[in-house]
Amino acid sequence: MIHGESVRTLIVSDFNTQSLAGCLNNDSTLPVVDATVSPFGQVMQSLTDLSLPCWQTDPQVAIVWTQPHRVLRSFKLLLEYSPNPIDDLLEEVDSYCDLLVQIADKLQALLVPTWVIPSYYRGFGMIDLKSEYGISNQLMRANLRLIDNLNRATNIYILNSQRWVEVAGASNAHNPKLWYMGKLGFGNQVVDEAVKDVKAALLGIAGHARKLIVVDLDDTLWGGIVGDDGWEDLRLGGHDPIGEALVDFQAGLKALKNRGTLLGIVSKNEESIALEAISSHPEMVLRLEDFAGWRINWNDKADNIVDLVLDLKLGLQSVVFIDDSPVERLRVSAALPEVLVPEWPTDQLLYKKALFGLACFDTPVITKEDLGRADFHAAERKRALIRNDLETRDEWLCSLETQVIVEPLNSSNLPRANQLMNKTNQMNLASRRMNEMEMWRWAKQENHHMWTFRVVDKFGDAGLTGVASIQRELDHGTVTDFVLSCRVIGRRVEETIIHFVTSAAKQLGVHFLNAQYIPTSRNQVCLEFWEEGSGFAMDASGHSFILSLGTTSSVPDGIELVVKKTE
Repeated sequence: MIHGESVRTLIVSDFNTQSLAGCLNNDSTLPVVDATVSPFGQVMQSLTDLSLPCWQTDPQVAIVWTQPHRVLRSFKLLLEYSPNPIDDLLEEVDSYCDLLVQIADKLQALLVPTWVIPSYYRGFGMIDLKSEYGISNQLMRANLRLIDNLNRATNIYILNSQRWVEVAGASNAHNPKLWYMGKLGFGNQVVDEAVKDVKAALLGIAGHARKLIVVDLDDTLWGGIVGDDGWEDLRLGGHDPIGEALVDFQAGLKALKNRGTLLGIVSKNEESIALEAISSHPEMVLRLEDFAGWRINWNDKADNIVDLVLDLKLGLQSVVFIDDSPVERLRVSAALPEVLVPEWPTDQLLYKKALFGLACFDTPVITKEDLGRADFHAAERKRALIRNDLETRDEWLCSLETQVIVEPLNSSNLPRANQLMNKTNQMNLASRRMNEMEMWRWAKQENHHMWTFRVVDKFGDAGLTGVASIQRELDHGTVTDFVLSCRVIGRRVEETIIHFVTSAAKQLGVHFLNAQYIPTSRNQVCLEFWEEGSGFAMDASGHSFILSLGTTSSVPDGIELVVKKTE
């Protein structure tokens, strides 16, 4: 995965992309990009000859942005109204994709914008989509074939350039003068949109997508002041443009929640009055169960955000704060610079547009765990209530009826396991970052063993929340990875993973097992566990641990260990 101060990026194109490289290099938003450009008009040479100077920068990422009529001969003939059969075009797309897949093998990520053509190409007009030889018809088929083929590689991401063109508008997107005077394929507005999507993609690949939207209530989630107006007189739904727009805004928030983004509330209000409005107003799209948590009081909003984030076991860099008040936005952005505080429109009719215009939620994969994140936090509130009713922590843990389900790394659990490896910071022994392909190759090497751990209790399925691996050399073994999501830390899952790993190592003939802790600014909790709860002995360095496998630990009380299958 992409980490470090800057992302070395190579742009390969059949048109002049110096403006794209310049905008990427000078854009102030993270991540910092160090972009270079391959020789102009030498797409095929650049994709087949890695000895060219442009590859000597050792890029981590490549952007291959081409025009269909310049890389597909059949499409060029189509624009001249001398079309080949559609099968010829698709075969050319297949060959082009084979080159991209080969190149992706050398990179951490490859970004490929879809093919678009200027809107002044009308093709056959009214039958351009209906006819097999229509320009629009074949362009759609070519793009679909491109997408299907490139899905073979887990580190290739296809960007929707048609959206960039639509945002710019036909006259700004394609100006023939730009081509003839400077070999520019697109106007500046298209380039600006491309920069936003490239930056969002790089953040998502690095595991830095925002995970929590914190919203205000009055004049943000609904129209009006609930404490003054009462929930019955709020502007929400009905035959009212603002009420309708705010219902649509709530629906937009719920859509993001459905794809894995958490929702929270921070509002200056009387909690009982606000919660009654959420529960009682018939036009509310969002209900209490849609929110992972809330802080509704008269305290400082920055303090409330910190408190909420700590309760949800997230970092401030995961948060987006939406509030209609410029004063509150300024306060939060000044006090909490890691929180994303977008400028918010004064016109409530534009709230949904502003929400969906945020390019901070992009992730390279959406897993089952992402989709169930809100349900997990609802279950977590139930766990907390049970804990308050029981006298001891041991009683509480046993009451959860927890299962830890172990499974070797396989093609089905690889996306989530890789996501976990790259996003987990606190309980992470080595903080190794790698893409899916690199992770798969490592796990499949001889004497390398990697497992995933799923946690389920009577309140729900926390999902795949742990990854551990060892590598064996004769009778010695090394714990290479020990990764556990913060959502289940402190529930004896850590000890259960240690039990399984040491038992598995012993069965493999390992007599001594060691682990090397690599410190980061955020994994102190991992060190504390290895010092106090792992059963390993720490050497004088304070970072290396060793265990003789004469005897192994037992499964902790209250945990059922389920091993689904062996390697």
